[in-house]
Amino acid sequence: MQGQGRIYLVQCSHFADRSCLSCGWIYRSYDDQLMAKMQQARGFVPGDFPWLPPIQPPETAFRNKAKMVVTGTVDHPVLGLTTGDLTDCPLYPPALAATFEPIRQFITRAAIVPYDLTPAPGRVSPQAAAGRGELKYVIVTLSPDDELMVRLVVRSQESVGRVRKHLPWLASHLPGLAVFSINIQPEHKAILEGDREIILTDRSTLPMRLEGGTLHLRPQSFFQTNTIIAQALYGQARQWIDDVAPASVWDLYCGVGGFALLAAAAPGRQVTGVEISREAIASAQQTVADLPQPGQVTFIADDATAYALAASPQQAPDLVIVNPPRRGIGPQLCGWLEQTATVTHVLYSSCNAQSLAADLALMPSLRPRLARLLDMFPHTPHYETLILVERM
Repeated sequence: MQGQGRIYLVQCSHFADRSCLSCGWIYRSYDDQLMAKMQQARGFVPGDFPWLPPIQPPETAFRNKAKMVVTGTVDHPVLGLTTGDLTDCPLYPPALAATFEPIRQFITRAAIVPYDLTPAPGRVSPQAAAGRGELKYVIVTLSPDDELMVRLVVRSQESVGRVRKHLPWLASHLPGLAVFSINIQPEHKAILEGDREIILTDRSTLPMRLEGGTLHLRPQSFFQTNTIIAQALYGQARQWIDDVAPASVWDLYCGVGGFALLAAAAPGRQVTGVEISREAIASAQQTVADLPQPGQVTFIADDATAYALAASPQQAPDLVIVNPPRRGIGPQLCGWLEQTATVTHVLYSSCNAQSLAADLALMPSLRPRLARLLDMFPHTPHYETLILVERM
């Protein structure tokens, strides 16, 4: 297809045969995709302030994570979607795609039966809908240094012994294997993972090396699926934070601590990261422990809104960073930010420009100063927006 005089064509047989429609914009030229995203973002967040040029990744081979449904049989497992194999998806870089065949062979060697939603013939009990088999998902994450974290999501501990026995074989066929774990998810529901994680390697974290430091990613911690755009996101945030030069920072919804650690690079700056996921906080704390000069940064496992509302005005920082889920930060936290004059700037990283706009409308004293679109998800309508707002 053609856009602005250039031809963009991503070949994908799965989209052509409609077995995978995740990349709903793949039929559009990339120029058109980017233009549409910019128009939408500007429409949601209007105002007389500059938008920097959008940051875009390569159009293919940009994903650092594969979440594969396992179907088929123990002798012929299939990795992809319930509709079939997806191991040749053009969004996977070669180093990630190369892991799938050894993992497939490993499933057969360890005799981990793929989970089957179909109940056993003749079963009429209330448990009949629970399906058969063990292995539900394979999740593979690739670091910037081509190290790997491999996770199996299974129904029970039935296969743990066999997995442990055959793990050396997998390690010999995946030289970059750093972390291997089994997640127990017993429920017959559309839930990706359960609470219990069994780590079977000596290492429990995958180092994600970024500009300004290395984050330690634990199995259940969140990290952006596009490393190139994550690098750009953190780099832009660091530049704006340095320009504002706050003496104190809160990073709410801090995840594994990427923004907080960048903010803490300045000498003497007091930084607090708050995240409800204890797994993510453990990752952030390990990152801090490994720094040669940790700086003044503290990580707390708590609800972001509850933490802010419990603070006194004297405890409030100069700058607040928020990186919420798609629903945004909500009226309570917006109200607190609007009323807390000590907070002179907010750095908002959003994966949903519509909820971002709704939140900004609840904070009229805080006006956009700079914004940038980062195309985290080419070939889809989704993108990341980073916006710096300041108190007027």
